[in-house]
Amino acid sequence: MTTADRTANPATGRTADRTANPATDRPAARTADPAADRAAVTGRALRRLTLTEGRLFLRDPAAAFFSLLFPVLLLVILGSVPGFRKHTAALHGLSTIEAYAPILVVFSLAILGMNGLVPTLTAYRERGVLRRLSASPVPAASMLTALVTVYLAVAVVSLGLVVAVGRLAFGIPLPREPLGLLVSFVLAASSLFGVGLLVAAVVPSAKAGNAVGMALFFPLMFFSGLWVPRALMPSVLRHIGDFIPSGAATQAVADSWTGHWPGGGDLATMAVFTLVAGFLAAKLFRWR
Repeated sequence: MTTADRTANPATGRTADRTANPATDRPAARTADPAADRAAVTGRALRRLTLTEGRLFLRDPAAAFFSLLFPVLLLVILGSVPGFRKHTAALHGLSTIEAYAPILVVFSLAILGMNGLVPTLTAYRERGVLRRLSASPVPAASMLTALVTVYLAVAVVSLGLVVAVGRLAFGIPLPREPLGLLVSFVLAASSLFGVGLLVAAVVPSAKAGNAVGMALFFPLMFFSGLWVPRALMPSVLRHIGDFIPSGAATQAVADSWTGHWPGGGDLATMAVFTLVAGFLAAKLFRWR
């Protein structure tokens, strides 16, 4: 999946060679407070950027399918196998389908971070969209905020679909520690999106962004348990996964789902990746 072929300018929702400023397309009434004027302009621009990015995302069939529908489709396929609905001691009393539900939540976050943020931002830089935005009165970071907001909303919808379909179609219990699930989900999103922003900050081109994002996606999902559930992994691989954001995220979501507060080590792993990757992305990000 790639969003690198989009040609619309996210600041305007129009073609990429358009140079209109989203904050000044409509004249705004000025107040006596310049700071308030700037805040109002930034707020309007951020709303327009977010709405435009949302429309662009929905116009990309591959993006919508893999981040929204594919996790649910995979859940349905696995749940259709009778043996996967049986509880086993090897999975600590869970069925295979119950063990996979948290993995599919992380799947959506990983694909949005590695195959959404990375190719989109690198394509915008390569086509000069970020350069034009950075020269406008709107803070250039508004683009990052808009993209992250859209992708976080998509991930929330995907989480809701996995929970609803799992419960209604296969009797998977609802998450029993909702606050823990919320904390785990937020940290999982921030850590995986942070890694995606860091990659987008350092890769030289959109083509390289696609390649690096895809190359990172597969090991991230391996350690999350997509191919072999974490409970069935050799202990060495499971311990390595504890220090990788996708592995820690899957374990934290799984703990919350079964009624336990997420482990401090898993939360710490995601928090460290969020801070380190976010700091490096902010330092290294290039608008041109």
